[in-house]
Amino acid sequence: MTPAPVLVAPDSFKGTLSASEVAAAVARGLTSAGREAIELPLADGGEGTMDVLFTVLGGQRRVATVSDPLGRPVEAAFVLLADGATAVVETAQASGLGLVAEEERDAFAASSEGTGELIVAAAAAGADTVLVTVGGSATTDGGTGAVRALDESGVRPQLEVLCDVTTPFEDAPRVFGPQKGADPKTVERLEKRQQAAAEHARRDPRGVPMTGAAGGLSGGLWAHREAELRPGAAYVMDAVGFDDAMRSAAFVVTGEGRLDEQTLSGKVVGEVATRCRQRGVTCHVVCGEDALSPFDHRLLDLASVTEAGTPAELERAGATLVSEP
Repeated sequence: MTPAPVLVAPDSFKGTLSASEVAAAVARGLTSAGREAIELPLADGGEGTMDVLFTVLGGQRRVATVSDPLGRPVEAAFVLLADGATAVVETAQASGLGLVAEEERDAFAASSEGTGELIVAAAAAGADTVLVTVGGSATTDGGTGAVRALDESGVRPQLEVLCDVTTPFEDAPRVFGPQKGADPKTVERLEKRQQAAAEHARRDPRGVPMTGAAGGLSGGLWAHREAELRPGAAYVMDAVGFDDAMRSAAFVVTGEGRLDEQTLSGKVVGEVATRCRQRGVTCHVVCGEDALSPFDHRLLDLASVTEAGTPAELERAGATLVSEP
């Protein structure tokens, strides 16, 4: 009797390998050792989410010229999905940290205006609903730039924001500011600006989970544009049919670049592990770095965790799992 296939469903290893590259490497290891593997790349609402949804759901990739975080023109992509009425806008395309050289990073000056302009372009292309994936931004402006661009355009598409963190609005400067170039004094300035923005918002985003994603961009869209905030990993998994694929698999291999405390609250590995546990499906993890405690491993009910950061290491990790049930 032919054994059931193995489902390989990782997130990207941010900054090094895409989810598709990770899935392909692990699958090569499994198939080289005689196990059939099904590749299902995932994402958590951050960088790479647009590509995952585009690959699985189909559609058209479009390009628009918008403002980068420092106001310079940049070519940014968005996807008009196959239904023609839904678009995917990835914040990192227009307002991403990768668009700003390390020596240029200015967390106070960086604006999310380009993301707003990209939403406008998606609406002009025919989208009634825009999925905004928020992760990897250079900005901590509470979404004021994006909201301004939307207000000036007059367009009002339905917005669904796919969030990769649960951080509330007021904590965004402290949690994310330093990685965007903010020193302690700048963090204090950002916190004051964030508080002022919340006080003048149509509805107060403070204390609301997920409103701090992308430096408060999610909160700004929620407060001023009545955007619906969704946990990104769960949304993507539902959209690509993870549950059906999991139920027919012998076991699941998932992964991401680093396992840490955020893994437990809405990241891909945590969501995959939870669904596997609920269905009684064995779950293995590959990662670049494992910073979880043994207790957290037990909490997630992980069968194994293997550190592997290169395609060759991931392929070897996949090959070692061939004896699993």
